[in-house]
Amino acid sequence: MNLFGNNIALASRSMEYLWGKQQITLHNLANVDTPGYKSRYVTFEDEFRTRLRHASLTRDDEKIAEAIQGSHPTVHDTGEESARLDENNVDADVESVELSRATLQYMYTAQTITSDIARLRTVIRGQ
Repeated sequence: MNLFGNNIALASRSMEYLWGKQQITLHNLANVDTPGYKSRYVTFEDEFRTRLRHASLTRDDEKIAEAIQGSHPTVHDTGEESARLDENNVDADVESVELSRATLQYMYTAQTITSDIARLRTVIRGQ
């Protein structure tokens, strides 16, 4: 029996995605002045949502766990043209906002896991 159900697995997979998103965004920012560099981005939510929707229709915790574990982030290169002469299409302002957003989501998810574990600890202690 899994004491946490799929909550911890779901949050953990989300944190993996957010960590990857932060890494790609930092890579984009590091290459803001690299001639010809095209920004990259990560997708995860659509695949994750679709897998979870199909698995939840079965109402089988094992199928839901498999859907969570089977979802993976995908890195894409942008093909956007650039108005810059060096053909670089990184917008530092946009990347900074995305980095802040991913960081806050990561912190919130970590806090959620900590709260779930604290509640379980309280129940075990009987307080």
